[in-house]
Amino acid sequence: MAGTDRQDITHALLDGYGRTYAEQAGIRMRDTPQPLYRLLVLADLLSARIRADIAVAAAKELSAAGMRDPRAMADATWQQRVDALGRGGYRRYDESTATRLGEGAELARRRYGGDLRRLRDDAGGDVAEIRGRLREFPGIGPAGVDIFLREAQAVWPRIAPYFDGKAGQGARALGLPSAPGKLADLAEGADADPAVLAAALVRVSLDKKAPAAVREAARG
Repeated sequence: MAGTDRQDITHALLDGYGRTYAEQAGIRMRDTPQPLYRLLVLADLLSARIRADIAVAAAKELSAAGMRDPRAMADATWQQRVDALGRGGYRRYDESTATRLGEGAELARRRYGGDLRRLRDDAGGDVAEIRGRLREFPGIGPAGVDIFLREAQAVWPRIAPYFDGKAGQGARALGLPSAPGKLADLAEGADADPAVLAAALVRVSLDKKAPAAVREAARG
């Protein structure tokens, strides 16, 4: 694919799908404790076998109920967490997830004082070490780690560019290069944050109709 074609595809992709999951969940990403913790919760919810829009809705309900930081999450009762998840439609896994969220909040408080920047700093900014520390949280497996880091790169530039396998899958569906460095170049050329491009590629990978829609928009 010629460079101009790649640029057209990238612009069409960003126009149609360029929204991070954090933004969709109402999380204004900053390198501060609360949005980082809310992103961790969102990553947990998104990594389950459930539709992304339901996971986002559940994250919003937890936030609306005041569970925006580890202390509030841990202080909430198990039933309050279950009820908030249920209001978001997150019913298949609500009970087990409510338990995990409580346990994860306690871990965040005990080990990092409720501040995930300490996790990053204790890991020396090393991505592999950060991944390992994130996986210590209940419910955060490889998929959850990828979700968190894809979105966190917007405020943790040392881990950028972070394009995981799911983003690479979306890139290949569009005929774009899947190597992180080349995707970062495409983001820079489109004046886009790598986190936004990564999210757009993931959205394409999850929607069978999206690649054709992006190509059509690029031709127009």
